[in-house]
Amino acid sequence: MDPVRNPFAPGAGQRPPELAGREKELRAFEVVLERVARGRPERSLVLTGLRGVGKTVLLGELRSMAVRRGWGAGKIEARPESDLRRPLSAALHRAIRDLAVRHRAPERVEQVLGTLKAFALKANPDGAKLRDRWQPGIDVPATQGRADSGDIEIDLVELFTDVAELAQDVGTGVAVLIDEMQDIGADDISALCAACHELSQSGAPLVVVGAGLPHLPALLSASKSYSERLFRYVRIDRLDREDADQAVLVPVDREQAGITREALDALFERSGGYPYFIQAFGKAAWDAAAADPITVEDVAVAAPEAEAELAVGFFGSRYERATPAEREYLRAMAELTAGKDEGAATADVAAHLGRKPSSLSPARDSLIKKGLVYAAERGRIAFTVPHFGRYLLGMDE
Repeated sequence: MDPVRNPFAPGAGQRPPELAGREKELRAFEVVLERVARGRPERSLVLTGLRGVGKTVLLGELRSMAVRRGWGAGKIEARPESDLRRPLSAALHRAIRDLAVRHRAPERVEQVLGTLKAFALKANPDGAKLRDRWQPGIDVPATQGRADSGDIEIDLVELFTDVAELAQDVGTGVAVLIDEMQDIGADDISALCAACHELSQSGAPLVVVGAGLPHLPALLSASKSYSERLFRYVRIDRLDREDADQAVLVPVDREQAGITREALDALFERSGGYPYFIQAFGKAAWDAAAADPITVEDVAVAAPEAEAELAVGFFGSRYERATPAEREYLRAMAELTAGKDEGAATADVAAHLGRKPSSLSPARDSLIKKGLVYAAERGRIAFTVPHFGRYLLGMDE
């Protein structure tokens, strides 16, 4: 097989494996766009799931859908310990530019840009010297007395309101897309919930679409008790067998090649139906195949290469972020679950290590903050990365 034509290489396909089987979510978002544009009430959307299920790719497709319908759309990736104002300002600046090309009143656009600049400038610490102050790159004067109080909750409500009204002028809406939403700080997540609540009450055409790890709904609920009414939660999971096969067959067919049923069986077994792994093993199998069709032998030959790539780029990069104490905790989880994708009781982890549960709390809490594990339910902990336990146990072989 020609490696240049490899349809599983990143960016090679018209629709990557991460979007296979997501038609239900795409159709649901079409409904959201239509309802909001018509002034009807609609909840914002939160996608949750493990690493490798394609949340980020799906989020990007939702943004593209909004843009194709004439919406303003901006996307950010939240980062731990980072203030929300600066990345959110950049995302909304892009959304306003999307709307500006359709708006007939430049002065109205400039007015909203002024509000945005006032909001953005509050990201600078009080008393910062001029040379150290961040400039958001918005070429209009900052509005006075609007979104500039310094209280993120007040400012975000005012900013969202102004941006939503600008979209309303041209009969569309605004989508704010936030990846890694669980990494937003407590004050900022509370302000985001409050702003969504305020806009839902007024029917303003702005929706937040967040994506994050499985414990994100619990974080939102802890921030604002009414958050469950603000968001529609959609769990993004691994693909079932039919969709996993389509994730392989569609790009292979597009290249006018073939693959045997036994090879499909082997790919599903090795990938577990996780889109990221389907792409990794599919790419390796294509490169290993000397002739058409791809066979089960090709998959077997390619598997070590795919696993080595995953060990470095997917698993290893995350494992390297853990301290020795955190690695000990992770290894205990892997041993207790025998490498399976399931949770372990925190009390069992402590017993396995011969330690008191309270002494392990710092390591567990740090692993949660680093996005390596999550609280599956009270008293239980699980990996955020599929097959991570299997990877850890394989390090000893």
